[in-house]
Amino acid sequence: MRALTYHGAHDVKVDTVPDPVIEAADDIILRVTATAICGSDLHLYRGKIPTVEHGDIFGHEFMGIVEDVGSDVTAVQRGDRVVIPFVIACGSCFFCQHDLFAACETTNTGRGAIINKKAIPPGAALFGFSHLYGGIPGGQAEYVRVPKANTGPFKVPGTLADEKVLFLSDILPTAYQAVTNTQIGAGSSIAIYGAGPVGLLCAAVARMLGADRIFMVDHHDYRLAYAQQAYGVIPINFDDDDDPADTIIRQTPGSRGVDGVVDAVGFEAKGSTTETVLATLKLEGSSGKALRQCIAAVRRGGVVSVPGVYSGFIHGFLFGDAFDKGLTFRMGQTHVQRYLPELLEIIEAGKLRPETIITHRMSLEQAADGYKIFDKKEEDCRKVILTPGKAGIEVPVSEDVIGLPVS
Repeated sequence: MRALTYHGAHDVKVDTVPDPVIEAADDIILRVTATAICGSDLHLYRGKIPTVEHGDIFGHEFMGIVEDVGSDVTAVQRGDRVVIPFVIACGSCFFCQHDLFAACETTNTGRGAIINKKAIPPGAALFGFSHLYGGIPGGQAEYVRVPKANTGPFKVPGTLADEKVLFLSDILPTAYQAVTNTQIGAGSSIAIYGAGPVGLLCAAVARMLGADRIFMVDHHDYRLAYAQQAYGVIPINFDDDDDPADTIIRQTPGSRGVDGVVDAVGFEAKGSTTETVLATLKLEGSSGKALRQCIAAVRRGGVVSVPGVYSGFIHGFLFGDAFDKGLTFRMGQTHVQRYLPELLEIIEAGKLRPETIITHRMSLEQAADGYKIFDKKEEDCRKVILTPGKAGIEVPVSEDVIGLPVS
């Protein structure tokens, strides 16, 4: 089969590799009909995540048709059309029983990213996301082996196009968990740092939940312009405003700050010179600039929600400010399986249209070009989807394409 494989930083290729096979009784083999390049994939692409090996297959946002099933699989059958959560969970361990699927303690044979390990086992394995998270081949391929198939694959109706449901695999549940973690509701205010795919869908979810004021901070005008037009955000370009938190605070009642804030940037935020040096010397794992801004922008008693990926140490965490303000932090990988039935109903009702963030449709064979375009923010790229066996088409940017139904 054909699959996107890693050959070094900024070097990925579509190669011919062995077809996957059933390895355990609860495996399935999936024929991929659509997959996508995620912002988290760029961390791998840029060589920022350790234990990525030559030939690893990327991709954790994918869906398709069940081609083969192991003898113990009862939840799906051949021919079913399914979306695959990026989190691989067993469904029966302590954490899965508490709907904390990303904390599953049985699927990850890697070591996880926690430095202070003690006796705590790693969290769940993830598709296509390095050997820290199990080294499971990803879905940017024609076929993929899906372990724990009685817990992961989620059946979707044939009445909905792939594009409408593909993002149930990761970025829509991630955005939904991130925003609901802030506990905002009708009339609330929220700030979202990062206008990538997750940040944009956070804005869509916040608008759906009735947020009165949504601030969005990013470095790219084209992404901010889309978010303003599609979701009615108040855009702030970090390149033009060196302290967005101050700007946000001054636009809230009583200059209290926003009710909740989402850090959809993570450890590759553009940090200070000091942070750049520390990261180069491996004395710091992540830039804390976005997180510091979030701590500053949120009101006392507010919630800082962090779906952005972080690793290792962070310079200038401002823990004293967080304590003084009585903040709550909610973070971590998404418990995807928990949200799928609810989000499918929301999509079917037309309350969310996640597919509108797509700007580029490409064939799997064009995946390396897709990574380059997405990484360099070329062609006003917001999101790339890949289809095995079909020619790619760039989606024209339309002034009237929006992310929510017109009321």
